Amino acid sequence: MEQKTVMITGASSGFGAACAEIFSQNGYRIILNARRKDKLIALSDRLKETYHAETLILDFDVRDKQSVYEAASSLPASWQNIDVLINNAGLAAGRDLFDEANIDDWENMIQTNVLGLLFVSRAFLPFLIKGKQKHIINVGSVAAKEVYERGNVYCASKAAVDSISKSMRIDLLHHAVKVTAIHPGASETEFSLVRLKGDVQKAKAVYEGYDALQAADVANVIYYTTSLPSHVCINDLVVTCTAQANAYHTYKS
Repeated sequence: MEQKTVMITGASSGFGAACAEIFSQNGYRIILNARRKDKLIALSDRLKETYHAETLILDFDVRDKQSVYEAASSLPASWQNIDVLINNAGLAAGRDLFDEANIDDWENMIQTNVLGLLFVSRAFLPFLIKGKQKHIINVGSVAAKEVYERGNVYCASKAAVDSISKSMRIDLLHHAVKVTAIHPGASETEFSLVRLKGDVQKAKAVYEGYDALQAADVANVIYYTTSLPSHVCINDLVVTCTAQANAYHTYKS
């Protein structure tokens, strides 16, 4: 059976690294993307050692349109059939009221969460269309569904991911491309550490008093959506831990 290929953005940690693990475990070849090449090399070595996985590292910044397109144009011929694209690269920056927010944080979130997803999707779509499985996974957030205090532009950027996913699903019908939007709730990854500018204590406090999602939980759900028959597509899926009802209701003991 011919091996399938998955491309994962933001693969250096969190959901992306966990996706690389489960797809490798299930026999996929893995294209790993992130800015931190050292992290990608360490992950690639682990996947090769543990799963005998075949990997390709593309260490570009999804925000940099030129770098994205250069990576796509230089993709080796043997890697040019991509079955699954996981648009995972994203972040939250700051937790401020609208009138106190840092404009640079806003730009960073919009460039990464929205433009980065668009650049990668558009640049690598020709390779995906050539693949057999043809599946795009866009990682959104519960913040796409409900706006909460101090969420402002982060919520807006993930709402854009939600809308872009719906648009992709319509526009790519003639290519038989599946488009799935996965919207995780509170997840114990680097997310809060990045959002809170490296404040370890504040980031740790976010997850105290309840069992948050782990990166592997979300990766397992993502893999499941790609394992269904070719005529079945999960369009939109919100995933939270049991203690969380939505974007702003979480029960902490």
